[in-house]
Amino acid sequence: MVGADDLNESDTRPRLRLMAVHAHPDDESSKGAATMAKYVAEGHEVMVVTCTGGEAGSVLNPAMDRPEVIENMAEIRREEMATAAKILGVSHRWLGFIDSGLPEGDPLPPVPEGSFAVVPLDEPVEKLVRIIREFRPHVLITYDENGGYPHPDHIRTHEVSMAAFDAAPEPDKFPDTGDAWQPLKLYYSHGFSRAKMLAFDEALTKLGIESPYKEWLQNWPADRPDVMERVTTQVECADYFDVRDEALKAHATQIDPTSRWFVVPRDVQRAAWPTEEYELVRSLVDSTLPEDDLFAGIREKVGT
Repeated sequence: MVGADDLNESDTRPRLRLMAVHAHPDDESSKGAATMAKYVAEGHEVMVVTCTGGEAGSVLNPAMDRPEVIENMAEIRREEMATAAKILGVSHRWLGFIDSGLPEGDPLPPVPEGSFAVVPLDEPVEKLVRIIREFRPHVLITYDENGGYPHPDHIRTHEVSMAAFDAAPEPDKFPDTGDAWQPLKLYYSHGFSRAKMLAFDEALTKLGIESPYKEWLQNWPADRPDVMERVTTQVECADYFDVRDEALKAHATQIDPTSRWFVVPRDVQRAAWPTEEYELVRSLVDSTLPEDDLFAGIREKVGT
């Protein structure tokens, strides 16, 4: 399971590999970025796979809402992604599909023909299996069955990731994509929960800072469950919130540095909620829940 190239040069601890599969450029910086930066700093290898180019994304930062930006959105988003990957210290691969956009209206219009959400499933699965077999991740991170939120590309990212996790270790599946490889754990990443918003709201209120979360909390449906009910794993990564925020800001077309993303001072974030959250969905190793490490159980298995 582990060879000489899997050991850190400075000691005998195994160098482990983590892959996060995302729908669009900027998703990697808003979902689990501090966790990735933490593992990179520990000497592990982290790869982000982005399924689409984000071509259909709107310009969400008023400072970037200029004709030359809109005309060159695809190229600019690729440049932003490269900058964010460098900040996080991760390697990066494009899966190569076209952004489906977020349908709006009643009834909802169909997503564009040929876009990621409607291409035959085997096409992106084969491409992701090839990357998995090349990189050989011990851990794979993706979205839950709802995509984290119901964007067609996020839901398709879930479907592709699950199928690729199952296919990668099977030699007869996509045999031209390299030697079979078995990832040992699969997680869903989970973002903002009601509990987290409440913690930030209370922290801001104590400091006399107007909280942007009050309206969200007031409008939270009584029958809507909190994702914390599903969370099995909380990774403490507060020391890397600065890196996360710099990676986010690299996506300048999508992230307004004056937005609510950055309302809570980092020292308040570190005190109120120093972790990022995950749900363990598949595991071929033994680990005790709840966890505080995505490599729990793997360190012991690979280290032997």
